[in-house]
Amino acid sequence: MNIRTNLLKGIKSQYLRELTPIYGEEEANSMLNILISHFFNLSRVEQSLQPDFRLTETEILKLHFAVKELKKEKPVQYITGEAEFAGLTIKVTPQVLIPRPETEEMVEKIVAENTGKDDLKILDIGTGSGCIALALKKKLPESSVVAVDVSAEALKTADKNRLLNDVDVSFLQMDILDRNHWGRLGKFNIIVSNPPYVIESDKGHMQNNVLQHEPHLALFVADDNPLLFYQAITEFASIHLIKTGRLWFEINERYGNEVAELLKNSGFGAVTLHRDMHGKARFVSCKKT
Repeated sequence: MNIRTNLLKGIKSQYLRELTPIYGEEEANSMLNILISHFFNLSRVEQSLQPDFRLTETEILKLHFAVKELKKEKPVQYITGEAEFAGLTIKVTPQVLIPRPETEEMVEKIVAENTGKDDLKILDIGTGSGCIALALKKKLPESSVVAVDVSAEALKTADKNRLLNDVDVSFLQMDILDRNHWGRLGKFNIIVSNPPYVIESDKGHMQNNVLQHEPHLALFVADDNPLLFYQAITEFASIHLIKTGRLWFEINERYGNEVAELLKNSGFGAVTLHRDMHGKARFVSCKKT
């Protein structure tokens, strides 16, 4: 470690120079702000107002080792152990995906069409960190929310997030691909899922921070069956949605039309392809008729 100052502005400037070639200046600055806020409880505004804030040697070391991890392209959320999602603080580990802003958009769309409704029964399939289920329960407090995942480790993290955010969600371990387990669940008004949808052959095009650090179980599906989870969940929903119940999927933009056709061919109505903030086809919704 070759740090020549203990002033925040000097330390930040040095690390910004080191990280910019990897991430670009804007993203590098954003990640440093997150680390400083997390470790030293200084907001971005406070960092700007206190450039002469002095760090102890122990504090400098803490930041130094975090920056070393960033240089290995480890996501900043895995370094801090948390991410923000829909107004919630979500703990994350390498056993769960980091919540994405696009997924937050899907939550907001579901909330918008259900605000004011009582006694909704909601199921989140492939919950991971629990972010979707917890956000829906927080924003639709009169609803009853159940969430399932095949990974026991993911469910441990989801349950920690339930306690952290003081939200009443039931988490169950279940493989949605195993139809023998479907009878454990009842009927729902809303089923939502962000299932694995990245095909294996796309690994070569992915960024290292995702490919080397996020759980492949939650990301990838075989090239020869990219709609594996959509087919199973659609079949499940045809049985477990009440009449006029709604099904929401986050999707691989390349397969939006295929998912929409799958839903239409399975007898669902009002099939709608939604675009995210970047204009990409990212969600599909439909209604059981």
